[in-house]
Amino acid sequence: MKRFFFFCIVLLSVISCKNEPNTNEELAVNEEKAAIASDFKSKQTVPEVNNIPLIEDQKNYTVTPIVKDLTNPWGMTWLSNGDMIYTEKEGKLYRFNGTTSKEINGVPEVYVRGQGGLLDVTTHPNFKENNRIYISYASSEGEGSGGNTAIATGILKNDQLTELKVLYKATPNTKRGQHFGSRFAWDKEGYLYFSIGERGERDVNPQDLSRDGGKIYRVHDDGRIPNDNPFVDVKGAKTAIFTYGNRNPQGMTVHPKTGEIIAHEHGPQGGDEINFIKAGRNYGWPVISYGENYGGGEFAESTAKEGMEQPFYYWVPSIAPSGFAIINNPAYKDWNGNYLVGSLKFQYLEMLYVNNKGVTKREKLVDQIGRLRNVKIGPDGMIYVAVEGKGIFKISR
Repeated sequence: MKRFFFFCIVLLSVISCKNEPNTNEELAVNEEKAAIASDFKSKQTVPEVNNIPLIEDQKNYTVTPIVKDLTNPWGMTWLSNGDMIYTEKEGKLYRFNGTTSKEINGVPEVYVRGQGGLLDVTTHPNFKENNRIYISYASSEGEGSGGNTAIATGILKNDQLTELKVLYKATPNTKRGQHFGSRFAWDKEGYLYFSIGERGERDVNPQDLSRDGGKIYRVHDDGRIPNDNPFVDVKGAKTAIFTYGNRNPQGMTVHPKTGEIIAHEHGPQGGDEINFIKAGRNYGWPVISYGENYGGGEFAESTAKEGMEQPFYYWVPSIAPSGFAIINNPAYKDWNGNYLVGSLKFQYLEMLYVNNKGVTKREKLVDQIGRLRNVKIGPDGMIYVAVEGKGIFKISR
């Protein structure tokens, strides 16, 4: 019991950082959060990574341009008829039918600033029956000046997005231009997961359940909150929250074999992470980290702490990861089952060979192709990558 109360006191001091709780309600949220966190004490050992050499590009594959001359292709998905839907960050949504791109009208007004704009796109699992798609974007609607991440859905008909409904809007708005998060994933039960970065407020948002930012969320396809979300009974908490202590997740996918949700997130200077997303878990940001401040200098308490999850894998130095996919196609031979992560910083696609113990080998693909914003597996089982300033490409063997 003494240990439990000591853990609560330490966690509360970390959560408050710059802003001490100033109401009984805020104190209650933090106390209940600490109690929940204590139920999820991490028993993982610190991963021994960063000693795996990065194999140079073997060039044993073919790269085919699919959509050319794009500015900042951020999200992409496919319709049931095989057409590709993709976003341009400045606020445009397109449908590509294999030869021509046509703009989709009806996209809401987008707040374009820094890393914010029109971001990810996904289709409903039953798109063939309901024609429903989902978009994430920076929106200026709501409290405060600036913008924050919003999730909306609409019906796609004749290249028009109709019956638009906002399912979630993070608050408050801020003029900061970083860390909007905004990746989607569907689990096998039909729940929608989405990420919202901590918006550059690392000492305020990610460890506070009463605030948006630095979280991964889970909702029903119509935006309702699942009854078994981990914080539905926590007074004052944002009940859509599924995990917290995340920095800026810009890659998320569902494992094609196990159905697990897996995400990666940016570290600061080093400390990019891959995590298996588990209900109610605290992934530690900014209390624990393998990164350091930009320009050098430590900021985190340590790299591990009881009640906070260790990553499945981490990078030092940072590769600035964006986009995440898992190969599930025997045509790729020994690549099948590997993880794919785009690198914005080093401009290549990183392929991770994994087994049940972790990452065993790293390899570059399409080295120096450009800032690689997204990677997805298409309905044909092939790898597709989106590259800033260039377009969308297919990688085949």
